[in-house]
Amino acid sequence: MKKSLGPIAVIVIILVVIALLFIPKYNSLVSAEENVDSKWAQVENQLQRRFDLIPNLVESVKGYTNHEQEVITSITEARAQMGSANSPQEQAVANDALTGALSRLLVVVENYPNLKADANFRQLMDELAGTENRLAVAREDYNNEVQQFNKHVKRFPGNLIAGMFGFEQKEYFKSAAGADKAPSIDFSQSSGTH
Repeated sequence: MKKSLGPIAVIVIILVVIALLFIPKYNSLVSAEENVDSKWAQVENQLQRRFDLIPNLVESVKGYTNHEQEVITSITEARAQMGSANSPQEQAVANDALTGALSRLLVVVENYPNLKADANFRQLMDELAGTENRLAVAREDYNNEVQQFNKHVKRFPGNLIAGMFGFEQKEYFKSAAGADKAPSIDFSQSSGTH
């Protein structure tokens, strides 16, 4: 009887040691994934804040810029694209389109001194600038958490545990191709006086 307990005890000890090694690693993967999800929620929060500010900004500009409809339309389309984006990559592409459209709007605004002096417009621009800063920080925080999570998923023994429990690498929030180039703006077809 004592001889048969020996192998069983060894197996039990091995299983306990394996469990003691795997449980903390599994829990660290769960915590890291929650951190990534939390940081992503902050990015989405700032994207939503900007998404909500833009209609007010567009309405402020519309009253001063009747013949700048193309810029207004590009902002509206970019905002719609942002609203329908789901993945971090889709949101990054939509974010770049919206940023480009807002850049074109700011160039148009330079031609309207009365608009630049308008208190509502200035307040909206300040809120938008603050949101852009918070968005940049939130994207950086998210990407840092993704980096940490992906390290857990790729490194041994985390890669074994991640594979067994379905943890997959997370996507970084990246700019779309060509986002490093300033948008070209052509006012040669504008009509009317400022």
